[in-house]
Amino acid sequence: MSTALETRRSGRVQTDPPLAGLWQLCRHIVRRDRVRMIVWAASMTLFVVYFTFALTTVFDEAALAARGAVMSTPSGIVMGGPGYGLDDYTPSVAMANEGITWLVLSMAIMSILHVVRHTRAGEENGTAELVRASTVGRNTTAVAAMLTLTGHLLVIAVLGTAGLVLVGEDVPVADAFAMMLGSVLAALVFGTVALVTSQVTAHSRGATGAALAVFAVAFVVRAAGDLQETGGSALSWFSPIAWAQQMRSFVDLRWWPLLLPVAATALLLVIAAQLARRRDFGAGLMAGRPGPSGASMLLRSPFALAWLQQRGAMLWTALAMGLMWFGAGTMMSTLNEMVADLVDENPMLAAMFGSDPSAFTASFLGAMVMFISVTVGAYAIVMGQRPKTEEASGRLELALSNPIGRWRWLAAQLIVAGIGTVFLLAVSVFGMWAGAVLVGIEDPTFGDFVVVWVSYVPGVLTLLALTAALYGWLRRATSAGWALLAFIFVADFFGPLFDLPEWVQGLSPFHWVPTAFDGDADMSGVLGVSAVCGVLFALAFWGFRRRDVVSS
Repeated sequence: MSTALETRRSGRVQTDPPLAGLWQLCRHIVRRDRVRMIVWAASMTLFVVYFTFALTTVFDEAALAARGAVMSTPSGIVMGGPGYGLDDYTPSVAMANEGITWLVLSMAIMSILHVVRHTRAGEENGTAELVRASTVGRNTTAVAAMLTLTGHLLVIAVLGTAGLVLVGEDVPVADAFAMMLGSVLAALVFGTVALVTSQVTAHSRGATGAALAVFAVAFVVRAAGDLQETGGSALSWFSPIAWAQQMRSFVDLRWWPLLLPVAATALLLVIAAQLARRRDFGAGLMAGRPGPSGASMLLRSPFALAWLQQRGAMLWTALAMGLMWFGAGTMMSTLNEMVADLVDENPMLAAMFGSDPSAFTASFLGAMVMFISVTVGAYAIVMGQRPKTEEASGRLELALSNPIGRWRWLAAQLIVAGIGTVFLLAVSVFGMWAGAVLVGIEDPTFGDFVVVWVSYVPGVLTLLALTAALYGWLRRATSAGWALLAFIFVADFFGPLFDLPEWVQGLSPFHWVPTAFDGDADMSGVLGVSAVCGVLFALAFWGFRRRDVVSS
């Protein structure tokens, strides 16, 4: 990975050991990413705790049985797992059958970003050259990235196991640890895939995109294999996601599938090492395609630059979310038949979805719209931090050296981010409508979905506006938008259950949005949220114009 320092002694060339400086570089990575690592570990643990708590407290035995029946449908298999233990669907079995896919997804994204950030991205932005100026072996950077990732994943496995055991009821420790360990080892495979793609491509975004594409293929292979046969078919075993699920935690635990991710990781490490020897530092095995020598008039604007930077993330995210929520919509007919009669028997379900079984479909769709809004809100926060990335990399300084005003540049970034946010919300909402229509659910109507989409647009844009305002005034505090998103998740999903005060729930912009699919929707709250959103955008431009731009 790096070129070792060479000295000539007695006519012989001597080089530093291939792993020289490994411990120091590991410490540097942990110190640099300590906040990011803590946030990821806390998020994964909270996901496990929340899911286990909800399954244990909200769903009684009859509701769990109905949930198990839903997960045996094609849509349930695609969104969940191969279907082990559906006949005795306990909270622990539900966690393993439904949660492993999403645990692996989240931790695979974390692993890919971690490896690319400390390998290919370091070569791309020049920080790896500074590391090479010290006594560092040529393989040290890659090994340090993988070691710190492995340690981080193991910490998440331990914390997740503790959360399962403490929150669940009579959860076997061995099964809980097996589920978490299988999930983190599957995610480690995709982190190693990112190490391979970092040798092939010349840019960090290309390496990240290629690794995510491998995960998408693995998801499709796992889903197709599980659809062929209950418990998974031979095709399922070609996906690392299935390796964690095939451990059959809480049903019929077996440990030998752990050998598969370990072997795959070792093989990919060997491939990455061999590829690294065949490329130059800073370059990939595939040479970057040179762009045109000059730009057309249509591309010579800040808006065009922002569009080129954000369109890839927007389109790929739209494809993934559209397919996911279309699949969720196709489950509505089964859910309505199996679970609607349980609402009046379960107080927790009644508190979340209402006590009228005939209105269960609309209530459940409303909860799904809230999930969509939180997901799209996360995208809005990520895109709202793009100006900060441009400024930190020095590209903003180059842009402002041209006859381009600050407001015009920031407006281009935020307009494209806003278009992407609204587009993702539309793709998700109407994708769910299309899935529901496909299985014969005609109420709510298309017009009702349009009203819901329009109602939630100001709420998700408020998250973008808040991130932009923080960037304009306190550039280092843009991550505070994630704190608001976490509060929204708790307040809007658990506020009625926990009897949170009205003023506390009112801090969420979605609290003022009319209830989804309510025929008597009052849009006055939407106007108020829109006004707050406008004020935050105005503060963003004002603050950005007043402060200094960080120079590279």
